[in-house]
Amino acid sequence: MGNADVAVKFKRNPRSKESIREENELIILTAAEKVFAKHGLKGSTTKQIADMAKLPKSNIHYYFHTKLNLYRCVLESILVDWMKAADTFNTFDEPREAIRYYVGAKMDLSRTRPFGSKVWANEIISGAPEMEEILSSRLKKWVDSCVSSINTWVKLKKIINVGDAHTLLYMIWATTQHYADFDYQVMILNNGKKLTDSEFEEKKQQVIDLVLRSVGLNP
Repeated sequence: MGNADVAVKFKRNPRSKESIREENELIILTAAEKVFAKHGLKGSTTKQIADMAKLPKSNIHYYFHTKLNLYRCVLESILVDWMKAADTFNTFDEPREAIRYYVGAKMDLSRTRPFGSKVWANEIISGAPEMEEILSSRLKKWVDSCVSSINTWVKLKKIINVGDAHTLLYMIWATTQHYADFDYQVMILNNGKKLTDSEFEEKKQQVIDLVLRSVGLNP
């Protein structure tokens, strides 16, 4: 293929502006998670985020306008992923499969997005100054739906009576997010070594089994 043919092929298949935007936004969000997790909102700068992303600082402002808006986007991004993980409550009729997939997905997110989880934890510990509205609207509506599913399983005697269904959700969140928010502690207690992929998979299965047993289901 000659140079002219290559040029024609490239011209016919250029990267769209939309794909470039999506790629850059993902790079920036990933970098921002790490910076916000380490320094918090007040201690972070757009220069730190740009350096982490290996992009010009102007790109941060072009795509997200302000540091605060980028911070909120990071928080909403991890919330959306957590909410998607709970889709199983509506897609599976049997609680064993719904809980198994939900807990497994939450564990996987703690493995793949530990910094996002830490940013969320720090925001909540600080009194949710930037997320209070979302907590009282979107999050509450989503939790109410999950609670309704759990109560239905109890009513149909598919799981044992867990009392307040919120407690079951809190237990799942606390256990799964522990592997993200307290990963350094997990490492220290693992003889100073980070969990290997196989070790993490073993922990994930143990957590799934524990949650299933807590509602009277065999793993």
